[in-house]
Amino acid sequence: MKFIINGATLAHSLNSVMGLIAKNNTIPIVENFLFELKGNNLSITATDLETLANINIELQQAEEMGKNAVCVPAKEFSNLVNQSTDVPLTIFVNEDYSIDISTNRGKYSFKGVEPDDYPQMTQIDDANTFTIKSSTLVKAISKTIFATSNDEFRPQMAGVFFEFSKKGLTFVGTDSHKLVRFRNVSFATDDERGFILPKKTLIILQRILSSINEDMDVKVENNVSNVAFYFGDYNISCRLIEGKYPQYEQAIPTDNPNKLIINTSSLLQSIKRVQLFANPATNQIRFSISEKQLVITAEDSNQGTKGKEELNCSYEGESLDIGLNAKYIIEILNNIETEDVCFELSRPDRPCVITPYAEEADSSDESLLMLVMPVILMGN
Repeated sequence: MKFIINGATLAHSLNSVMGLIAKNNTIPIVENFLFELKGNNLSITATDLETLANINIELQQAEEMGKNAVCVPAKEFSNLVNQSTDVPLTIFVNEDYSIDISTNRGKYSFKGVEPDDYPQMTQIDDANTFTIKSSTLVKAISKTIFATSNDEFRPQMAGVFFEFSKKGLTFVGTDSHKLVRFRNVSFATDDERGFILPKKTLIILQRILSSINEDMDVKVENNVSNVAFYFGDYNISCRLIEGKYPQYEQAIPTDNPNKLIINTSSLLQSIKRVQLFANPATNQIRFSISEKQLVITAEDSNQGTKGKEELNCSYEGESLDIGLNAKYIIEILNNIETEDVCFELSRPDRPCVITPYAEEADSSDESLLMLVMPVILMGN
C-alpha cells in the first residue's frame, strides 16, 4: 500500500485508540496497530484482546501496491506521527512488510509485521440492536463510571450495567460503598435484558465520542457475550463481563423521612476544605444536620487537627448526625449539575440517597440517583 495522509488526522486517530495498546509478552502482535488499505479507505485497528477498536479514514491519494495490510509498531509509530502533525505523510508498505515514511523534511523506516494473526472484530450473532445519541451515552458513562469497583475479585462491579426494562434504559455503577443510577425513560421496553460493559471499553468509548464535535447516532448491538458500537468512522467491540449484576434496586432505601437541600457548590467547597483535617486513612467527615444549618466537621486525633464549617440549608426531619467518606461525597457532588442538591436520609446507619434538586419539575427523559453508604462515627 501507498498513501498520503495529513499528519494531524493520523495522529488524532491513533491517539484515540492508543489506550488499548499495552506490552503483552504472551501475544506481542497486539502491541501493534493493524493498517489495511481497502480502496481509498485506510482501516486502523487496535486491541487488547478484550476490546477492539477500528477506525476508517477516507484518503485522497492511495495506491494498492506492495502489501495492503501490515501490523505497525504502535508506540514507535505514534511517537513519530505525533511529532509530524504539521505535514502530509507519504506511507509505503513494502513486500517484506517494512514501512517507509517520507515528509517534506525527512525519511523514516519501521519494521512491520505480517498481519495474518492479528485479532479480528467478533461477528455478533442473534444480536439485540438499539440506537442512542452520543451525548446521552457520554453523559451516562461519565455519571456512572467513577462509582465502579477496582476489585478484581468482584468483576461484575468492575463495569457499568446497561439494563432495559419498562422503566427505561438504566445505567448503574457501584463498588458497594457508593452507587449511581442514571436512567433514560425514552428507552422503555417490555423486553427486559441487561449486560455489563467493562470499564476500559467505556473509557475508550467516552474519550472518542467526547472528541467528536457532533451529537450523532450510536448503533449498539449485543448478544450474551459481546457488544459492538458503530458511529461515524468508528467500530468498537468487546467481550461483556460475565455473571449476574448485584440486585442494586434493593440497596436503594425508599423510606427517607429526612430531607436536606443545600447549594451544591458551597457544599462541595466546604467539604474539600474540611477534608484536609480528616484522618487520611478514613476520609471521615461528620454531617450534623438541624432545621436550617449543616455543620461539617473532621478530626485527625493522630495529628491533633480539627476542621469545622457551618452552612445554611433547608432541612425537614429530625436532627441527625451521620458519618460520611469525604472522597465519595466529593466524587458525587462533582457529577451534580444543578444549583442545589438533595440528600434523603433515614438513620445514621442507613444509606444516604443523593439527587439533583430543582424547584420546578424536570421535563427531561433523564434522571440521576446516587447513593453512599455511611461510616461509623469515631467515638460514638
